[in-house]
Amino acid sequence: MNSQTNDSIKAPTKPPKPEDKPFESFITEEFIPNLKGALTEKGFPPEELIFRNGERPVTGGDCWIIQGMISNGRRFWLCFSKNKISSSKALALAERGSEPTVLESFLVDEKRTTLALLISRMLQRLNGQKWLGAN
Repeated sequence: MNSQTNDSIKAPTKPPKPEDKPFESFITEEFIPNLKGALTEKGFPPEELIFRNGERPVTGGDCWIIQGMISNGRRFWLCFSKNKISSSKALALAERGSEPTVLESFLVDEKRTTLALLISRMLQRLNGQKWLGAN
């Protein structure tokens, strides 16, 4: 019989949560692929999903942006004020051929931002705009 002590027996380590990744890795490796998959599953595969640092739509100012386009040229911009998923977020939407005119707060009341929450609320907001089919 093998006599191992409790010290030498280690419980399997849990993989880190997606939200524990550095911001850029979280966005490119977790958020964008999962958002693309969720939109595709709903029948609206994105024509474009770009992650960049740039000027916030409508109000200006520097921020981190996920810019997307789905069918019919409908576009959205999810903006993070800092390179942290817990930073303040805003969302802008625009129909084909127009520019966004309103920048709305996004996930302001949430204590903890998770991948699942970001995806579900993005889908909820796009669906509320009737971009993902009739409500």
